[in-house]
Amino acid sequence: MVICYLGVGTNLGNRRKNIKEAIKKISTLKDTRVIKESKVFKSSPVGGPVGQPNYLNSALKIQTKISALNLLKKLKKIENEMGRVKTVRFGPRLIDLDILLYGDQLTITKALTIPHPRMFTRDFVIKPLVQVL
Repeated sequence: MVICYLGVGTNLGNRRKNIKEAIKKISTLKDTRVIKESKVFKSSPVGGPVGQPNYLNSALKIQTKISALNLLKKLKKIENEMGRVKTVRFGPRLIDLDILLYGDQLTITKALTIPHPRMFTRDFVIKPLVQVL
């Protein structure tokens, strides 16, 4: 089992419900267990279209046997099941699930970069992450 940290964000619809639903779906993944959840933080959008709603962000500490790439695929499937539609880069989203850290693994591929490449420059990622470390 590997300890992994995930970022969860949303700025559309019932944002608190979106976060709770995403966490519930993550907790049902085979060979995966949610160990700790951060509190929910409110943040202004960074980049993307002007005028989009504020985000709610959270972080999770999980334990999993799923490889990093397969975990990414499962997280994208959860996003799709919840109704996420990709529009513009950094645009509004119903749910956003990111792998922040995966054990001590360093990964740089077209599909996945771990640690998350922008996490250290974003308070909305670091504040919740610190709570679950």
